[in-house]
Amino acid sequence: MNEIICPHCKKAFKVDEAGYADILKQVRDQKFEEEIHARLQLAEQSKLDAIKLTEANVKNTIQQTISEKDKQLADLKAELEKAEMQKRIDITEAVKRIEKERDDLANKIQNKELEKQVLEKNLIEKFNAEIKAKDEIIKIKDQEIDFRKDLKQKLSTKMLGETLEQHCEIEFNKLRATAFPKAYFEKDNDSKTGSKGDYIYKENDELGNEIISIMFEMKNEGDETATKKKNEDFFKELDKDRTEKKCEYAVLVSLLEADSELYNAGIIDVSHKYPKMYVVRPQFFIPIITLLRNAAMNSMQYKAELAQMRNENIDITNFEESINVFKESFAKNYEMAARKFKTAIEEIDKTIDHLQKTKEALLSSVNNLRLANNKADDLTIKKLTKGNPTMIAKFNELNSNKNDL
Repeated sequence: MNEIICPHCKKAFKVDEAGYADILKQVRDQKFEEEIHARLQLAEQSKLDAIKLTEANVKNTIQQTISEKDKQLADLKAELEKAEMQKRIDITEAVKRIEKERDDLANKIQNKELEKQVLEKNLIEKFNAEIKAKDEIIKIKDQEIDFRKDLKQKLSTKMLGETLEQHCEIEFNKLRATAFPKAYFEKDNDSKTGSKGDYIYKENDELGNEIISIMFEMKNEGDETATKKKNEDFFKELDKDRTEKKCEYAVLVSLLEADSELYNAGIIDVSHKYPKMYVVRPQFFIPIITLLRNAAMNSMQYKAELAQMRNENIDITNFEESINVFKESFAKNYEMAARKFKTAIEEIDKTIDHLQKTKEALLSSVNNLRLANNKADDLTIKKLTKGNPTMIAKFNELNSNKNDL
């Protein structure tokens, strides 16, 4: 028997093994049910708590995620706004830079256009000047052709010769009042010695001293003349007339040998055959007078200074040599000018298409003539006395006397 105490009344009672087992079984089943129920409730509560916790965690996680996303979105939005602002700034700066480049390019284009207009204007002016110069050369050439044609149309050698003389006299008279106001230029009418030239040119200074004298002979012949004369045929007679009339120079103004490259060159020095003799075409009639006259006037200055020095007993042993050096230098420049004149005339006679080359040759010739005149103008007594101790001493003495005065 087993004794069992009642949990409610506290009374003890005994039950047999079977009863006890049955009661125990009932207790166990009830307790088990209660425990199961309690555990189920606890599990359900744990489940609910876990669900709530999970939901809370999920909500927190979602909220955190949303917050992070919102923050990221805010950051992205801020970055986008910043990028948009920077983009606008960059676009504005790029537009300004492009506008500046556009304006600079427009200014450059405008400047280039102005430069182009100026260049075009200069080129047009230069072209017009060259055309004008060419027209002048063509005009001179045409005048020369007309003059030669006019001469060739004359019926006799005598008329041709007289026409050439008249042409030279007219050309001289055109410049007589301005360029040669004190010059004598008349026909040679003195035939006492048995012959005479055509014209004599003479010029004296204020004291009556002769500066220069030139014997001129004018020669031409028509195409119908049976016997063609050469320039050289008249050299001897011209030299004789120069000597007898006491002229310093002799010049043959000639249209003979019209096809000669030598004589068509312009001013030809034939002093290797006869002293101080030149052959020129009519167009160089005035230039030869000018050249010889300028050289003579410079020589007169030297002669006057030499005379003064002789009166002062100054040694002039080297003066003649210095003058000869000057004359040789002048002759070289003169020969260079003559060669340039030759080139110019050859180009003119060949074709009008070569007018530019002719212009350059003429300019070069003028330059050499200028150099010749410059050398003549630049020659002084002090240069002539260079290297002469006696002369240097005399000049120092003269300067000292002037300073004392």
